Amino acid sequence: MAVVDKNNSIHDSSEKQRLLSPVTRYGSRDFGDDHGSPRWSPAAGTWVTVDKDEEELRRKLKYFFMSPCDKFHAKGRKPIKLGLQILKIIIVTVQLVFFGLSNQMVVTFKEENTASFKHLFLKDYDDDTDEMLAVYTQTDVYDRIYYAIEQYLALPETTVGRYAYVYGVGVNGSALSLCQQYYKKGQIDPANDTFNIDPHVITDCIGVTPLAPPPGAMMESDYKNFSLKFHKLINVTISFQLKAINLQTIINNEIPDCYTFVITIVLDNKAHSGKVKISLDNEVLIKECRDPSVSGHGEPGYARMGFDVVVAVVCTLSLLLCGRSIVRGILLQQEFVQYFKDRLNRSVCWGDRLEFINGWYILLIISDLLTITGSFIKIRIEMKNISSYDVCGILLGTSTLLVWVGVIRYFSFFQKYNILIVTLRAAFPNVIRFCCCVAVIYLGYCFCGWIVLGPYHVKHQTQEPLHITDLHAFVAECKDTPCSGKFRGLETSPCSFFCCCDRTTTYEDVLLVN
Repeated sequence: MAVVDKNNSIHDSSEKQRLLSPVTRYGSRDFGDDHGSPRWSPAAGTWVTVDKDEEELRRKLKYFFMSPCDKFHAKGRKPIKLGLQILKIIIVTVQLVFFGLSNQMVVTFKEENTASFKHLFLKDYDDDTDEMLAVYTQTDVYDRIYYAIEQYLALPETTVGRYAYVYGVGVNGSALSLCQQYYKKGQIDPANDTFNIDPHVITDCIGVTPLAPPPGAMMESDYKNFSLKFHKLINVTISFQLKAINLQTIINNEIPDCYTFVITIVLDNKAHSGKVKISLDNEVLIKECRDPSVSGHGEPGYARMGFDVVVAVVCTLSLLLCGRSIVRGILLQQEFVQYFKDRLNRSVCWGDRLEFINGWYILLIISDLLTITGSFIKIRIEMKNISSYDVCGILLGTSTLLVWVGVIRYFSFFQKYNILIVTLRAAFPNVIRFCCCVAVIYLGYCFCGWIVLGPYHVKHQTQEPLHITDLHAFVAECKDTPCSGKFRGLETSPCSFFCCCDRTTTYEDVLLVN
């Protein structure tokens, strides 16, 4: 027994020295002087000769599938990639927070201006109602059109915001375009159940320019003489542009952006149902202001752009390291497959081959590509070359999500968390099958609900008023609260098994009986 323990001790020491010995590269063949050295076989209980290439391959495979901590203990290699990923999580999250604050001001500025435009140009607009604004008579249609144009012409004197007209964007170089679209030929006779429609659409437009000759009275005469063909009218559109500057970005030490709002008011009559729906659409164009000047501030954008460059550099290094790890895994896979083919005359299944391709590295590579692309777009946004806030937000948000999901990989280094991750990995195919079954049922319900219940969704949202009877109205006149003490002296006769007792019933008794 002592001899066996001594042999095991010698074997463990030799195995440790082999594991700590340097490996030239993955996929290489390292030769030494201990070719054909014996190895203890527990099954046979004796020392057997092991091929040196097989032993080296086993060692490289074992080292490849080690965690960063085990690799550090095995060869003293610093976990540079692990530290780089931790650093990337921090800086990518900080970058997303900075962009989120800036993007929030952009979205808020657009939404607030859209609400202002609706109150300015849409007559009788109310924020509290969810119903779309609509009119039902020809007089009201003309009234809404004239109101919008008159509000546009009087904008500098009425609005509390600072807006500027954009000239030359309308019909014939005007600032505002008033257009109607109608069918080329439309004859409808409900009395005889006949109609004659030419579906070709004709567009008729006139232009209005404020603060320019001819005088205002003549301009009003032009657009007020614009006649609508209601019997074949499809829609009426009023389109114009306004300029504004978002000054609130100074709070975050950012140079303000210059905005161009493309506003379109639509009076929709394509249903010919007697209801003309009115809507306002606002598209935003953002560009760099000319000669910006903020007193007391230098160039705060350079610090943020420098931070974005740092994020892009870190993600590039992470991309290279993860790509190198995947290449090493593929080379080691090829060596493992070739060894089984040449020495054992066996093929390796695809499940074992995919073990060499780490899915977490692929996830990190996708995240790095998204972050690098989003960082360069963010730099161009800060330089005021483009205004693709939505695209940049999608890229940076998705990359940050993938980075934080990648943190799960490091939980697998701990035994308790690894059990959970392995369980999730084993259950993942069954979860996908379950989701597919549920998705089929859900899609069927969606199509059925869309056809059966969809046309009546407005009726479901409309609640019938509560009917108040005379009894309810009479009782509601009593303003005394239960805690007022005014009910304690009342003498009631509740219909229950207490009715045989002739006594003064308290409020608590009445409450108990009821």
